[in-house]
Amino acid sequence: MRQIPGAHGRRTAAVVTLALALTATLHQPAGAEPQSLPEVRAELDRLYHQAEVATEKYNALDGKVTRQEKRLGTLRAQVTSAERKLSRLTGLAGAAVRSQYRGGAVPAEVQFALADDPERALDNASLARQAQLATNRGIKALALAAEELRTRGDEAADELKRLRRNRGSLDSHRRTIRTRIDAARRVESRLEDTQRRALAALERRTADEAQAAWVRSGVLDSAGTEGSTAGREAVAFATGELGKPYVWGAEGPDSYDCSGLTSQAWLAAGVVIPRTSQEQWRLLHRVPVTKMRPGDLIIHNADASHVSLYIGDGRMIHAPRPGRRVTEAPAGSMEILGVVRPDA
Repeated sequence: MRQIPGAHGRRTAAVVTLALALTATLHQPAGAEPQSLPEVRAELDRLYHQAEVATEKYNALDGKVTRQEKRLGTLRAQVTSAERKLSRLTGLAGAAVRSQYRGGAVPAEVQFALADDPERALDNASLARQAQLATNRGIKALALAAEELRTRGDEAADELKRLRRNRGSLDSHRRTIRTRIDAARRVESRLEDTQRRALAALERRTADEAQAAWVRSGVLDSAGTEGSTAGREAVAFATGELGKPYVWGAEGPDSYDCSGLTSQAWLAAGVVIPRTSQEQWRLLHRVPVTKMRPGDLIIHNADASHVSLYIGDGRMIHAPRPGRRVTEAPAGSMEILGVVRPDA
């Protein structure tokens, strides 16, 4: 076999050795696992992206379940109130029936015809008429109370069904998140220390190249350098959270996921925004990327599954993914779908 001379030969041999080590570390049945650093990175990106998509679905549904639980509690209180009202009206109706029975249930006009004293008969007839009207009103109120009880009961039953269904979906999203994160960690666990460093270097290089291309496009030429008062407060909040761990579903104060961080940053600035990145993209005011300013939210990925806070000078603060911490990074290092402004 021909020798590979000089430094070039040593570099080539090192690359071959690293590739062989990676292949040995990740060796599985053909096609089952990534076999090179770029493939490992692509697989990790895919798994963590799927986990983030499931996380944002979980966050959206979790908020909906919370609202449904509150509504169910309100409906149950209304059912209890309607039951008490119906019971009271039923008692009044029973009393009216018993009173009529004791009076012989003789119609007022017959009492008038048979009475010895016409004036007293007129008084009795008037009282009887008032009693009859009161009884009719009571019967009508009783019917309305019964209908209200049925309506509130049906609404509570329907809300309970929806709540149970959504709780089942929450469990499904939770399992998806954990499955994807566990799979990604298994891929990472098979890497040697040298491979981890090489993978980190590959990620940095790819991010730097993406950022450089983004800046060269001129996207920052007309971007704002000063945020609004609320925008500056949001940036200050996010800056204070640097270094805290990413935890899916978390919205502080000790850990965050991506939209948990951005929603809490703007809440600290006095502006309530949607909890998830998809809802932030759907509901907040959109601005051109070339006109963004500090405090704006950058929505990433075609499915709006990630969000970061723009802090100016082409930089962002975000909670990247499981295993990482809230960090400052180049804004153009990730695919950008668009920009929204919470306080437009």
